[in-house]
Parts: sequence; structure tokens; C-alpha cells
Amino acid sequence: MTTPTHSNSPVPIRFWALIPCAGTGSRSGAAGPKQYQTLAGQPMVLHTLAAFDAVPRLTQTVVVVAPDDKFFASVDASFSIAACGGPTRATSVFNGLESLLIKGAVAQDWALVHDAARCLVTPAQINALIDACEDDEVGGLLAHKLPDTLKQEVAGRVGQTLDRSDKWLAQTPQMFRIGTLMTALAQAGDQVTDESSAIEALGLKPKLVPGSAQNFKVTYPEDFALAEAVLTARTAPTIPALLKEPV
Repeated sequence: MTTPTHSNSPVPIRFWALIPCAGTGSRSGAAGPKQYQTLAGQPMVLHTLAAFDAVPRLTQTVVVVAPDDKFFASVDASFSIAACGGPTRATSVFNGLESLLIKGAVAQDWALVHDAARCLVTPAQINALIDACEDDEVGGLLAHKLPDTLKQEVAGRVGQTLDRSDKWLAQTPQMFRIGTLMTALAQAGDQVTDESSAIEALGLKPKLVPGSAQNFKVTYPEDFALAEAVLTARTAPTIPALLKEPV
């Protein structure tokens, strides 16, 4: 990883969405990458991309795929593909940020990095993150305040119960300046599991923006059924609409 040179371009600050989509989904039990499994009638990642497509103030959405990934070859859409995915999430994100610079982004622009497998994110949540962070010095992330009692394990048994009052579950999108995030990822290395962790390693404190319990990452086999149920419910006719149907 190399750190970018910051630009003094007079171009107004813009918002770019970056969707790392090069993972194999090894924990999902699916036959092939989980982001391409069908949910509610279409591949999971297309639900994700539809949410970002409904946010007009995003300059562009870029999907980072593995170099040999042909999934999007026949997909006609408004987003862009960057075939520069790497072996880890951090590498894919860093390479994707480099592709944004090639596409005309500048270091001071914002990047909203989002998991392809968080297919339940909504345009309202994306807009809420932008509204909360666009004037912030650091940036921030969607997160959900921990609702459950939190236990610490010791050899398969409860070691202690932890205070949950200040605990949050990190979600995505996570929104940071492109240049700052590239610097953070270059210093943090390949093992960081989200962008906020890399930013925190610089000594910065990202802003927590309330998300939703529904904005979970489809990870395990049972998550597919739950995500499909939510997607189906969102597109089901409302009760008033049903009442207008002829008997």
C-alpha cells in the first residue's frame, strides 16, 4: 500500500460510495460468494446497490470485485466496476480508493464504504450518515447500540458480564475522507476488519451515527432467511392497499 498525495483541487467536496465485493463468504455455507446468492428475487448485492442508487447526492458508486469476477458483465446498471479486489477487505478497500482517485476523486472527498452483504441498508440511513458527518472533522459510521446483555467468555463459560451501556455494534456505511482513509489503511495493514478501526489507529475518534438492527451483515446460513423475510415485507402491499382490492 502506498499513501496518496493530497490534492489542492478547487473541485467541491463530493461523496463516493465504495462497495467491497471480492469476498468469498466462507462462513455463509453458500455455494459461491454470498453476495451473489438470490434473496427476494435477485442477487443480494443488487438490493444493496439499489439503496445507494436512490441517493442522488452520491457522485458515483464503485463496486470492487476480484480480477476474475464476471458476475457484473451482463448487469446493466448505473454503478461502476473496479476489478482490483484483494485477498483481504482492507486491501480491496485501499485498491478501491485508488480507483476513485483515477476516476477523478480528490483526497478531500468523502468515501462511504459499505459491505456488499448488508443488503438491508436504506437510502434514509445512507442520507442520515452523510448529514451527520459531512461537516465533521473525522467522519463516522452507522452503528447500533448494543441491546443485549454482554458476556465475556473464558474457556467456553461465562467469565464475567460486561457493562453494555457504552457498547455499539459497528455497521456500514463508514464515511471518511479518501486521503485520510488511505493513510490509515496503509499504516494499519491488512488485518483491520473495518475502516473505523484504521482511522482510530491514527488517534482519531469517528462519530457514531445510529443505524438500525435491520442493517445487519448476512454472514451465517440463518441470516439469509431473515434478510429475505425483511426484504419481502418491505415490498409487500400495505394494509390500506389490500383493503382497496375487490372482494
